Amino acid sequence: MNKPSDAKLNPVRQKISNNNQPSHKITHSSIEVRNLSYRYGKKRVLDCVNLTLTQGINILLGPNGAGKSTLFSLLTGLKSAPGANAGANKRLADDEANSDIKVCGLSLQSARKDIMRSTGVVFQQSTLDLDLTVQQNLLYHASLHGISSANALSHIGEILLGLSLNDKLAVKVRALNGGHRRRVEIARALLHQPKVLLLDEPTVGLDIESRALIIKYVRTLTERQGLCVLWATHLMDEISAQDSLVVLNSGQVKAQGVTRDLCAQYDVDEVPQLYRTLTASMEAL
Repeated sequence: MNKPSDAKLNPVRQKISNNNQPSHKITHSSIEVRNLSYRYGKKRVLDCVNLTLTQGINILLGPNGAGKSTLFSLLTGLKSAPGANAGANKRLADDEANSDIKVCGLSLQSARKDIMRSTGVVFQQSTLDLDLTVQQNLLYHASLHGISSANALSHIGEILLGLSLNDKLAVKVRALNGGHRRRVEIARALLHQPKVLLLDEPTVGLDIESRALIIKYVRTLTERQGLCVLWATHLMDEISAQDSLVVLNSGQVKAQGVTRDLCAQYDVDEVPQLYRTLTASMEAL
């Protein structure tokens, strides 16, 4: 595919249209995980995970090796849930064979393309094309979602303004610092107006200004648009008392609930204490 060319921003914001309309109806913004187990060879890295994540910020917290990256790979369809291949593998345990992932009311096994149309993803490792400009990266992503350049450009301006990137459109990604690159990835994930946003440690290694801007922007956007956000992090200061918190350790969900309620339940004052109690790990501190 030819690289998109740079163009001037259309100052008039228009509603993004997509000629490839989903064949399944999106009912709500949520993620449901049922009886999800996953193995690498004989090693089980996810052990009967059950989650219900609704609109708002849902924080995924856990030490290295807890299974967070595997869970993200399954949610994005990069890996297939064991239940998808149950018919071909009779040795699967019952909990693995009956596993399912639903996003916005649709099963990932049968409606992956429709789910991806309503999902934005920012992976831990950058996936931007370094030799394209910011605008070209965004327009290429738009084309993959069937969004015309004109409609995409009408929406880009507002997103870039919120992420303080409006003066970076013509800059090649290679020339950007780490904080600006991560903001571009978030802008790209939001371009097709998703209902679900998956963020895999989006602020790790960033400067204080970029971290603060990203956190504020995502929280504001989530509240305004009713997004369901799954945010994996090691950084305790990114967690608010009202966030839904999921603590994952050794492939198992150790706790899920509103952060302040979990702290009260385990009789601790702060999230780091809760983390230690549930994982016996000092890693995220």
